[in-house]
Amino acid sequence: MYLSREEERMLSGEEGLAVQKAMQLLTALGEVFGAERMVKIESAQIAGVSYGNIGDAGMEFLEDWADLGGKVRVKSTLNPAGMDLDKWKEMGIDDEYYQRQMRILKAFEKMGVEITCTCTPYLVGNRPRSGAHVAWSESSAVVFANSVLGARTNREGGPSALAAAITGRTPCYGLHLEDNRVPTAIVKVEARLESIFDFSLLGYTVGRILGSGIPYFKGVLVRDFDKLKIMSAALAASGGIAMFYVGDRRRTADKLEKVCVDQRELELSREKLSSEGKPDLACIGCPHCSIQELRDLARALKDKRVKEGCALWVWTSQGVYDQAKDRGYLRAIEGAGGKVFTDTCMVVCPLEKSGYSHMVSNSCKAAHYVPSTSGLKATATETYLVLESVMEGR
Repeated sequence: MYLSREEERMLSGEEGLAVQKAMQLLTALGEVFGAERMVKIESAQIAGVSYGNIGDAGMEFLEDWADLGGKVRVKSTLNPAGMDLDKWKEMGIDDEYYQRQMRILKAFEKMGVEITCTCTPYLVGNRPRSGAHVAWSESSAVVFANSVLGARTNREGGPSALAAAITGRTPCYGLHLEDNRVPTAIVKVEARLESIFDFSLLGYTVGRILGSGIPYFKGVLVRDFDKLKIMSAALAASGGIAMFYVGDRRRTADKLEKVCVDQRELELSREKLSSEGKPDLACIGCPHCSIQELRDLARALKDKRVKEGCALWVWTSQGVYDQAKDRGYLRAIEGAGGKVFTDTCMVVCPLEKSGYSHMVSNSCKAAHYVPSTSGLKATATETYLVLESVMEGR
């Protein structure tokens, strides 16, 4: 793999051990995937933040890298942590977990990473321009960046995204190359698509059927930001999909695989994401809620109250939380008995510590992962049904 003089200096250790370690990781990765060169990146989005996911070994790995003098060279933001940094006690988090999670965040902060702790970095200032090369690792954000924002990124692991941030480089392979960004399958949608949940279900179904590749949703015209956001998350949850196209796209090969998604296919996915019994915990915000979603939720909760023995937990980024507070949306949600958390989500926090047993959500991604990450039963359904499960009139 060709390296520039600056990159050779990084690899030789002339710019310090932390940079050398990062470049060693990236060159090894590039050789595995046949990259011919490195490409400069404009931003990084780093996963591997939750203590529950990376444990003591991951915590010490990050601290060691920080102690070597590692500093990021580009705008770098973090994926959700394992707890709300302020309301962690309300989530059932114990002091030991809190202390270890904070050590992880302090290591990232020492390296110059912004402690945003969100899966929607494009809502809090990390929004790349079309055509920009970036190194992002959150699966839903990767799909959104490639498909909606027009940026270029592979689905990085936490260490490779951090290494890219420290060097300002990433190996040029995969979705960084134009030839690899063409559709591999045509998806003809013959189902009704109206709600946000419908688009989550569509993404989950296509990921389940295709597994990988780049689907082109023929005839699906959607410009709604939140529908594209939640569909991106579902595509990456049920399959290894990192990019898609919607709308009128003429550049398609004649012999592409063709898939038809009708109402029956969507129902199969819904059934797969349904558990028996009554839910006692409603979760909304996977990916993290936008300001529009919090506005709609606040309106939907008018004259409603959380049932005794149940809970409504809403998840968003700190930046959006502050906007919602100023506009009165938090007051409306909390007035109905709901709680709004930041910095974390139902997938990466120790939800089993909450004391609840059955989560219901409008996110197929959340329902897909929660049973394996926390042991709770999970059901995915329409937003109004999510609220009906745990709310009552007043």
